[in-house]
Formats: sequence, structure tokens, C-alpha cells
Amino acid sequence: MKKDEFTGILDDLHRRRIPGGIKKAVETLLDKKAEKVTVLRLKGLSEMTDYLVVCSGNSARQNKALADAVRDTLKKDLQMQPLGSEGEAAAEWILVDYVDFIVNIFSAERRQKYALEKLWMDAKRYDFSPDF
Repeated sequence: MKKDEFTGILDDLHRRRIPGGIKKAVETLLDKKAEKVTVLRLKGLSEMTDYLVVCSGNSARQNKALADAVRDTLKKDLQMQPLGSEGEAAAEWILVDYVDFIVNIFSAERRQKYALEKLWMDAKRYDFSPDF
């Protein structure tokens, strides 16, 4: 992603009415080159969580690095600890649960297979990547 595209996406992110922890997570994912970053607002649609953050990585190693970066940044900048995390052994789908929002980091194949964006079609959707 070019610098001006990145800046434009970050400007769009900061204008949105999304909680600060989610904005920080999305910013971190974009900085670490996550692809097709999407936020789904589930508030009122599900009791599971208020928001889902969904993105893709290009490899198991990148997926692990994305999850680590989100956890480290939210802990350092916002003193937020996840309730739990799973999926790091295979790193095809890593889930990091912050209760009010869940970060889902997929391989491209798993993202297509589970299609969370289609499952939650009624959710308000925010896309933060130039490739949408």
C-alpha cells in the first residue's frame, strides 16, 4: 500500500464512530500489512460481542505477527488485555477476544471458507483497505 493510500485509510478510520480500542487494533493491523481489514458492528445483532475485526495475512508467520502486534500495542497504549486467544498453533484463523470486540486473523483460504462478512450481512460494515 502506498503512503498516501495508508494515510487516507487512517484518516477515514479516525473519522468513524468506532471505539478507541478497535481503532488502535485496526491501525496496528494496517501498519503490519494485514489485508482486507473489516470491522463489523454486531451491537444489537449478537450477544457474543459488539464488534468483529476481520483481516487476512499472507502466511502463518504473518498471522502470528499480526496477533502479537495487536496484543502488544493494546496492552502498551491502552492497558487492554485480551480475555483469551486461540488458533495460534496452526495460525490459519487466530482469534483474540477483548470481550467488546474480537479480532479475527485469517489465512485467505480460511477467510473465504468461513465468510464472516456474509454470515453477518446485517451488520454495519467498515472496510479499511484499498483493495476493497
